[in-house]
Amino acid sequence: MAVNPLFLPVVTPDMPASESFTDAAAAVARLEELYGAACDFLTRHFSAVAGAMTHPETRFRAFYPEIRLHVSSHVRVDSRLAFGHVSAPGTYSATVTRPDLFRSYLTQQIGLLIQNHDVPVSIGLSTTPIPVHFAVAGRSDLTVPQEGAMGFPLRDVFDVPDLANTNDDIVNGVGFHHEDGSEPLSPFTAQRIDYSLARLSHYTATDPEHFQNHVLFTNYQFYFDEFEAFARSALANPQSGYTSLVAPGNVVLTDPEGEIPQLPKQPQMPTYHLKRADGAGISLVNIGVGPSNAKTATDHIAVLRPHAWLMVGHCAGLRNSQALGDFVLAHAYLREDKVLDDDLPIWVPIPPLAEIQIALENAVAQVTQLEGYDLKRIMRTGTVASFDNRNWELREHTGPVLRLSQSRAIALDMESATIAANGFRFRVPYGTLLCISDKPLHGELKLPGMATDFYTTQVGRHLQIGIRAMEMLRDMPLERIHSRKLRSFDETAFL
Repeated sequence: MAVNPLFLPVVTPDMPASESFTDAAAAVARLEELYGAACDFLTRHFSAVAGAMTHPETRFRAFYPEIRLHVSSHVRVDSRLAFGHVSAPGTYSATVTRPDLFRSYLTQQIGLLIQNHDVPVSIGLSTTPIPVHFAVAGRSDLTVPQEGAMGFPLRDVFDVPDLANTNDDIVNGVGFHHEDGSEPLSPFTAQRIDYSLARLSHYTATDPEHFQNHVLFTNYQFYFDEFEAFARSALANPQSGYTSLVAPGNVVLTDPEGEIPQLPKQPQMPTYHLKRADGAGISLVNIGVGPSNAKTATDHIAVLRPHAWLMVGHCAGLRNSQALGDFVLAHAYLREDKVLDDDLPIWVPIPPLAEIQIALENAVAQVTQLEGYDLKRIMRTGTVASFDNRNWELREHTGPVLRLSQSRAIALDMESATIAANGFRFRVPYGTLLCISDKPLHGELKLPGMATDFYTTQVGRHLQIGIRAMEMLRDMPLERIHSRKLRSFDETAFL
């Protein structure tokens, strides 16, 4: 007789009562303890079930830990901060995954809540089950088989990923509340984070813990040669603060003369991480071509709560006064990429962030050793247009060219507006510095042999500028980088 999973008894680990904490580090330690116990429980029972290959007579379930905060006063907090406080009295909660990975972030955010509201946080178990796929993630000795590989449906015995809990309702500002009526404390639920952590490992072939707080995006692989050369030079300098370079396949290089073996099959988005002990290094991600790739990368990297991401890719120059190899600093975006229209309406403005803009302009001046009027010869500031059609030049020109002219656009690509718009949506500081690789409106197409020596040398300079800008941002106080421009009326307390 077939087993009816609806009537199977549910076995859970011990369900301890919630505890109150006024010390952030102790609260995070308790989160780690609860999460570790839950994953150990699921892993242990999954191993036993997978080995037996017979339908168990019970279901196994464990729950994500949660942070809960109750505020009863309208006391005004320091409004200069864009984060670290709630806007009104009420009960707030957030499910938590991988507290080991997010230890510094959680300690900082919880500490600000305790400090700003003078109330304890409660740490306990939520009512959201942990999918077994995420509980065993990272275990090289265990893999969750595809549906049908076992002698019974996996979902009969364990919880599996649930799309109802994997969404962006909080960051999209659609009036999200938890099932118990509490307000969200964090921009992402635990299962949404787990989903993105798994996707990052798949797309980049590097583990999420290697990602640094400053992320550069590019759309050309040869930037990685320059990045590797810079990284080796930095590792050779004990004063640089950089400790290792991580390449696809989780290859960790600490010796500046060491070898980096090539993977037999490159990931979709190869990623290098130049690490610092405090996580304030630089990750370089090759997102490839197109707004869909740009959205995919930023959708998942956003859960790591980076302090800034910048696009340092190539673009088409739209003005006759520009030359191949010139730079474009975006201060506005014409969004014709379309991939975010359902999440962030096209009428929403994407403002430039002063701290990012200043860092990029200063970095250009430092690397090129130009300033003032001379800097204008090789860099223009203006609107960047992002299209979803790489071959827009082949269409009838009246429509696209007229819109580009009316928008005052000075450059066109396929990714920058998506990266900036997703930065705005996810409250991640963003910026764009592009390098002109063709001028299709003026007969300079991206064809073999078109690149000049000047343009070739600009690749190295371009990357150096991106790195230098990130190092400037790294030295800024966190509260200056995370602008209040990115926060809406009712925001989550967590960054």
